Amino acid sequence: MPDNNTNTNTNNSSYVSAGKPKVGGAVFRAPLGTTVPTDATTALNEAFVCMGYISEDGVKNDISRTVEVIRAWGGDPVLETQTEKIDDFKMTFIEAMNPEVLKAVHGDTNVSGTLSTGLTVHENSKELETAAWIIEMILNGGVLKRTVIPQGKITEIEEVTYDDSNAIGYGCTISAKSDSNGNTHHEYFKEQ
Repeated sequence: MPDNNTNTNTNNSSYVSAGKPKVGGAVFRAPLGTTVPTDATTALNEAFVCMGYISEDGVKNDISRTVEVIRAWGGDPVLETQTEKIDDFKMTFIEAMNPEVLKAVHGDTNVSGTLSTGLTVHENSKELETAAWIIEMILNGGVLKRTVIPQGKITEIEEVTYDDSNAIGYGCTISAKSDSNGNTHHEYFKEQ
């Protein structure tokens, strides 16, 4: 890995990476208000539950800003004002029989039981709960990356397809909300 104290002002391929899921679980969810970690390595609070396998498309983070350009008479741009900031995470949960996935997608109070005793899911218009989310990855050279979303809510669920050639999946968009400091998510990195 590169020496963090050296600024060489050159390209460095050791900073290039793919994002692989952390072995044993990469996406976790806990009730809103659960204490979230502030680094890449601290053990997660026991309230966080693993959301199981994510589809091969991985996790996509849409950080976009809408800016309105104000123009003076004659057309010269004179001011840019930000009118919107989006911080969405998109992923497809493919453990379609995992009660924790079903609770996230349908609402905690709409899922009861277990597979062995009988699992029941109710679909209705109740709002989904805002929760704390963690996404754990391993980058090039074994560097850990942890994304912490203190307040995230599933705001979109894609159409679910049932067929004989694909895994059943719940494609979800988790919209990150600002915390008390105005931050929508935090990213922490640490060499192992």
